Amino acid sequence: MSKSFPLTLALLLITLLACSQDFAQQFKTLSAKKDTAGQAKILSDWAVASPNDPELFIAYFNYYVRKSMSEVISLDSTQKDNQALVVTDTGTGKPVAYLNASTRYESDILQKGFDFIDRGLALHPARLDMRFGKIYMLGKAENYPAFTSEIVAAIDYGIEINNVWLWEKGKPLEDPKVFFLRALQDYIMTLYNTGQDDLLPNMREISEAVLSHYPDHVESLSNIALTYLITGAYENALSYLSKAEQLAPQDIIVLNNIAEACKRKGDKQNAIVYYEKIIRYGNKEEKEDARQRIKTLK
Repeated sequence: MSKSFPLTLALLLITLLACSQDFAQQFKTLSAKKDTAGQAKILSDWAVASPNDPELFIAYFNYYVRKSMSEVISLDSTQKDNQALVVTDTGTGKPVAYLNASTRYESDILQKGFDFIDRGLALHPARLDMRFGKIYMLGKAENYPAFTSEIVAAIDYGIEINNVWLWEKGKPLEDPKVFFLRALQDYIMTLYNTGQDDLLPNMREISEAVLSHYPDHVESLSNIALTYLITGAYENALSYLSKAEQLAPQDIIVLNNIAEACKRKGDKQNAIVYYEKIIRYGNKEEKEDARQRIKTLK
């Protein structure tokens, strides 16, 4: 009996894997056809056959995300993206308004998706694709407090598991730490691109969480400096940028931000010193830009 158990278990695992793949493929096909009734039926059958399958929770999440979405057309005085339709004055031919399309998310329906992904993460906490999917949608829904909290939680959990993250279908990631930290920069940019100064503390919180575990992470030092640079706290910005420069003395972003901080606080001499460093280390375009800035300062 004991000898047959491993073989029996292996056969069971193979059966469950095949079952999962079959349901996932059917769900994908029905999603492409936008057959919501068929998707609901597959999800129900899948939940009976393999209730703890991580792909099931992802499918449920995607199902409710799509169900929550609706497109809204608005007439605005500004163009929000390149896809907007332009309304012109028939006499002058000049733009007078824009028809912008945007996506709205029904919060109650979207929350059902979050509930499923949370259940999946409780069972499979190392699935980084599930975490990133949730974070992405929190950003789309503009729930920035939860967006920030989820990112910080992922940073802390990554330390617990030594960044042994899993991705789609449970596959291990190559260079997971590098992958993870690079992805965080995209989330920082999500906050930055809103143009909302009240989200600068969120950028700072994420970057400080990274630095609490990786004190030599240049990008996070630069991110925090940027938040202070935007608000005019130049000495605070330079404090972080100085640390970043010690770690990466040829980093053009760091050197440019130091030059900008010096220029804004009226220290033209040191601004020129750092633009000259960019001329020394930068590419052709960066060198030319630095030369023009020096000319302006002089």
